[in-house]
Amino acid sequence: MNMLKAGTRMKSAVCDAEVMVIKVPAGECQLSCGGQPMIAMAATRDAAAALPAAEDNGCLVGKRYVDAADTIEVLCTKGGKGAIRANGQALTVKQAKALPSSD
Repeated sequence: MNMLKAGTRMKSAVCDAEVMVIKVPAGECQLSCGGQPMIAMAATRDAAAALPAAEDNGCLVGKRYVDAADTIEVLCTKGGKGAIRANGQALTVKQAKALPSSD
């Protein structure tokens, strides 16, 4: 577990996914992608690491992902095959806010 800061960029250890942290929860948080903890942008991926079939939901570039309580938000800056999780909880695509009608 580590303390995340807004603006931190991380990448997956098992696929091409990259994210930027937008909103952080209070306390420690472990981001993972494809079942493995995410690593710093400067770190190198382990060539032997494989993506488990159960974790291949994928993440889409340009989408924001949040947890159910809306305590963490990450922006996918490079898409990949792995599913993004925070503290083991799956993150889902953040839905756009409905605009008020102009009637």
